[in-house]
Amino acid sequence: MKTKIIFVLLAVVLSACTFQTKHRGYVFPQTIDTDVAGIKTTAQLMDKVGAPQTKTLYGDEVWIYYGADENYRGPLRHTFTDKTVLLAWVNGNAVKKIQILHDDDLADIKIDSGETAVPAAIELNALEELFNNIGRFTPAGLGQ
Repeated sequence: MKTKIIFVLLAVVLSACTFQTKHRGYVFPQTIDTDVAGIKTTAQLMDKVGAPQTKTLYGDEVWIYYGADENYRGPLRHTFTDKTVLLAWVNGNAVKKIQILHDDDLADIKIDSGETAVPAAIELNALEELFNNIGRFTPAGLGQ
């Protein structure tokens, strides 16, 4: 009887596990290092790699491409593998420099679980929020 219970519990635990990998971002070919080696213009970069996911706003213009595999392992925390970042420094229509970063080149960043305080924010509890909203809204159809 104990073995049946253990078998049922094991079946329930294993049935909750999914092993799935989803690709996030740009899909880089295996030969990306050699594909971008001779690129000198933005037209060539757009032809070989495509439009960038984002461009920098300040400082040097850098086109950024990012791709990673997100791995789901049931109740365990999901992880990212095969992270790749392509950075292209652009000046007008010319590509000055291209750098490709892989998993080992990227630093592991731990995101803090705390919250950032908003300066001059008013913090109200649920009851204060409820009474604060009384009279703020007009009934529908009154045209205000």
